[in-house]
Amino acid sequence: MVYLFLADGFEIVEAMAPLDMLRRAGAQVRTVGLFGKKVRCSKNVEVTADITMDEVNMDDCEMIILPGGLPGAEHLRDSEEIGEIIDKAESNGCFIAAICAAPMVLGRRGVLRGKRATCFPGYEDELLSAECTGEGVVRDGRVITAKGAGRSIEFGLALVEALYGKAIADVIKSKIQC
Repeated sequence: MVYLFLADGFEIVEAMAPLDMLRRAGAQVRTVGLFGKKVRCSKNVEVTADITMDEVNMDDCEMIILPGGLPGAEHLRDSEEIGEIIDKAESNGCFIAAICAAPMVLGRRGVLRGKRATCFPGYEDELLSAECTGEGVVRDGRVITAKGAGRSIEFGLALVEALYGKAIADVIKSKIQC
């Protein structure tokens, strides 16, 4: 199972493009509302999450995804529940992915310590002891980070590649004319 966490103020492209790429690959992805099923993005579009926080089962988790956007990424950063999920994901060997401002959440939890990572410009100091590359998408082991909304499809394809391999990611890339 892949869990994509949504908090009010999330960047819609950074959530929906990776969701789309993963579902095209056949991944079981559940969107998770941090404060309930109804979640409003940073551009004032309301979406309905598949499940709420109390329905997350980390025993069957393969990957967690944190989209950026403000104040969505700040809500994720300030959530103790998200912190606990990140800790469980890390200890269970799950892939951990974040885009735009959301890598700061991983930086604050120590997940990026000694790893290569990227984020939206201006958030580099929030990654603490990571090596900030400035690249569009960076994978270091089981951690995948991306720079921002313009990299959302590339980020989604990197998530597909992590779970299913480069060949599947390339097929999807071709089919969507990317």
